[in-house]
Amino acid sequence: MRISELMTKDLETIEADAPLRLAAERMRSFGIGALPVMDGDQLVGMLTDRDITVRATAAGKDPNRTPVREAMTHTVITCDADAPLSEAEHLMEEKAVRRLVVLDTYKKPVGLISLDDLATVPGEAKHTGEVLRELNTPQ
Repeated sequence: MRISELMTKDLETIEADAPLRLAAERMRSFGIGALPVMDGDQLVGMLTDRDITVRATAAGKDPNRTPVREAMTHTVITCDADAPLSEAEHLMEEKAVRRLVVLDTYKKPVGLISLDDLATVPGEAKHTGEVLRELNTPQ
């Protein structure tokens, strides 16, 4: 099975200069916990609900004035839409992340694949559990 067959295709993104409040509102309205961050048509980061909490709220930053770029994670782990699911699993385990931004052949973001998505595939649940255990083991 290919990543493109399992990924979430309705990709929501946020601009790097948007205020954190807009990002939080978008996460709430779509029921998601992460947004790829764009600067024009370039992928420049990933913002999670945890990033907002730890890097902004806990630091006393104003969510109406603080841009997404100040709280986002700058390193984004990506995978190709046409790659097999095993590549997504390998990247998640190797990079200790729970989600990957999926890119098309032009290196543009077209989706998101998560550890939860992989757990829905028959025969993959055991391996996904092993990856999750690895992610939760202190280094």
